[in-house]
Amino acid sequence: MSFRLFIFAIALSLCGPSMDAQILDTTKPADSAGIWQLLKYDARYTIKGVGHSLTRPLHWKGDDFAKLGILVGGTALLSFADNPIRAFSQNNASSFPKGIRDFGWYFGSPQNYFMANAGLYSFGLFTKNEKIRKTSVLIISSSITTGLLQTLGKNAIGRARPNSGRDHLEFSSFANDPGFRSFPSGHTVLSITMAHSIAKQFDNTWVKVGIYTVGAIAPISRLIDDAHWITDVAFSTALSIIVVDCIDNFLFDEEAYDYTKKKKQISWNLRFSSNQIGIVGTF
Repeated sequence: MSFRLFIFAIALSLCGPSMDAQILDTTKPADSAGIWQLLKYDARYTIKGVGHSLTRPLHWKGDDFAKLGILVGGTALLSFADNPIRAFSQNNASSFPKGIRDFGWYFGSPQNYFMANAGLYSFGLFTKNEKIRKTSVLIISSSITTGLLQTLGKNAIGRARPNSGRDHLEFSSFANDPGFRSFPSGHTVLSITMAHSIAKQFDNTWVKVGIYTVGAIAPISRLIDDAHWITDVAFSTALSIIVVDCIDNFLFDEEAYDYTKKKKQISWNLRFSSNQIGIVGTF
C-alpha cells in the first residue's frame, strides 16, 4: 500500500494550474528557483529515470544479452548452494544479534524505506542541496523500477520460501500463497538499491565499504529469518546494482544534476567460471 501511495505522491506533485507548460520545459531550474519548481523538476526526472530503465532492454545488443545469460546461468548454478547455506544460516541463527536482525527487517520494509528516503529528499529539497536531491531521485527512481520488477517476478516465478517447508526448486506461478513469494527478495532489492545509490556519491573507499556493510544487513537477516534462499538474495543484489547504474548513467548523460567531480564509481563485473560465481566490484 505504501508503494502505491508513493507513486501517487509523485503523480500529484506534477499536477498544478501551470502544469502543461512547466512540465514540458526541460530547462534546469536556476539556483534561485522555488521549492515547487525543484519538486516538479525532480519528479519529472524520477519518472524519466524509471521509463529509461524499463525500456533499456529494447536497446540491448549482443554483449548485454550475454551478461543477462551469465546472470541467469550463474544464479541457476548457485542454486546448488541453496540448501547448504540455508543449513549454515539456521545453525547459527541463535547467535546472530537480534538488534541487527531486527534492523535488517525494518530497514528493508517498504513503508520504513520510503519514509527514510522521503526524509532525505525533503531535507535536500528545503535546503536546496542539489547533491542530496540527486541522490534521492536516484534512490526513488531505482526503487520504483526494482520494486516493479521484483513484484512481477515474485508472482510470475512463484518460488517456494525456505520457511514454507518446500523444496528450493518448487514453483507455483501466480499462486495465492505467500509461501510462494521467495524470488527475488524485496528486502534485498530495496536495501542494496539505497546502499549503492548513496555509496556512489562518495570517493572514499572505506566510506563505501561502510555503506555497503549496512546495506548487506537486510539480505543477511532475510537468510537468518529463513525467508529467502541465497539465490534470491544474490540475484536481487545484481538487479539492484544494474538498475541503479543504469539510471545514474542516464542522469549523468542528461546533465540533469551537477556532477562537479569526475564521475567515479565501482566497476561491477559478473564473474562466471568453473570455480567462481559472483559480482566483483573494482574500486
